[in-house]
Amino acid sequence: MTTAASSNRADQYEPLPEARLARWSTFGQWGEPLFPNVVGLVLEEVRVDYGRMRLPYRPELRQPEGMVHGGAIATLIDTVIVPAVGSAYDEIPVMLTIDLQIRFLDVSKETDLVAEGWVTRRGRSISFCQAEVKRAVDHEVVAEGWLVYKVSAPKPTVS
Repeated sequence: MTTAASSNRADQYEPLPEARLARWSTFGQWGEPLFPNVVGLVLEEVRVDYGRMRLPYRPELRQPEGMVHGGAIATLIDTVIVPAVGSAYDEIPVMLTIDLQIRFLDVSKETDLVAEGWVTRRGRSISFCQAEVKRAVDHEVVAEGWLVYKVSAPKPTVS
């Protein structure tokens, strides 16, 4: 799922094994629509401990001054981490954000946003992560995020 627009950061991470790539390449399309689908997030690339997603611009994402709403950017930051964290597991684990810090550095107006997220340290049940959001038009950083995720075994399916 690598594209020509693949960043240098992505190249630092190993490609996923085929079975995991097949699962994670459809992230956001698993069954019923969830909040990231409402916002319109699109997965562009996933590797071991790394993910890249796009937030296509649309007018509904604006705040009153015309810039992309901070809540949409926060959703992008929080969601781009999910495939990065989940990429290490054969089964999709339960992943919950337990800490999220965001620094907004610039505004975005009428352009797509692209986020990269990566795992900086992985423990048995806690993963520490970072994310960066850039405007697609000029690649300037709009926001940075630091996240801590709680990871646990998948819930058993009930038949």
